[in-house]
Amino acid sequence: MRWLVTGAGGMLGTDLVAALGGRDVSALTRSDLDVTDADTVLAAVRGHDVVVNAAAWTAVDDAEAHEPEAFAVNASGPAALARACAATGARLVQISTDYVFSGDAAQPYAEDAVTGPRSAYGRTKLAGEWAVRAMLPDRSWIVRTAWLYGAGGPNFVATMRRLEAQRDTVAVVDDQVGQPTWTADLAAQVLAMVDAGAPPGTYHATNGGATTWYGLARLVFELAGADPDRVLATTTAAFPRPAPRPAWSVLGHQAWAATGVRPMRGWDQALRAAWPALGGPLPVDRAG
Repeated sequence: MRWLVTGAGGMLGTDLVAALGGRDVSALTRSDLDVTDADTVLAAVRGHDVVVNAAAWTAVDDAEAHEPEAFAVNASGPAALARACAATGARLVQISTDYVFSGDAAQPYAEDAVTGPRSAYGRTKLAGEWAVRAMLPDRSWIVRTAWLYGAGGPNFVATMRRLEAQRDTVAVVDDQVGQPTWTADLAAQVLAMVDAGAPPGTYHATNGGATTWYGLARLVFELAGADPDRVLATTTAAFPRPAPRPAWSVLGHQAWAATGVRPMRGWDQALRAAWPALGGPLPVDRAG
């Protein structure tokens, strides 16, 4: 089986390529492949069996002022990949986001829940989902994820590690709820899904449980050996941003039951496991 990873230079793409170590994989970064160029995409896809599209415009706030450019990457790009897969017989994994939902629920969003994005980023990612489903309904998987962190790029966990070393206290939002997700866990889940021959459709791939950004920051401080009480709770209103942030980004994992693949482990377990890979010492085993 030959794999193609687009966006291979990004945080998730880096871990996807690492997870595919030992397999036949083509890793194409943004400079290697313009996913909006249909002819170039077709040439890149030809000869591959599975394509994982990790290429995306992820600058959420910038997308508000540059929605056409974000649409080109997040919607036209997946459309070009789906069209190329349809022409060559390849299968496609399209990475999507919790931002396709309105963020005002009180229960985890099911895979078939009604979408309602409130930001340009969310709208363009949802358009990418539509394109993939329309052009490649029987050979595609939509994998939604959220709150990603990893060793291969800037992210909230890295920011909290840096601020812990620079400031006495840090104010962090405590009214947005979500599922911090380690990109290495997500990469392993994508591979397990494909290897298991999971039915085509929509899957939610986040680490389990839920917390707020404040709760996540407290655990980061704890793992760094710092006092978590140095993290102070604040509100979204205290940090106005161009793009609205979902207050609720908790995704349900029911679809995995039909695949034989277990949902991902809890977010706190994942962060503790990830800590050495993120540059920190091994967490203290308080039980021992």
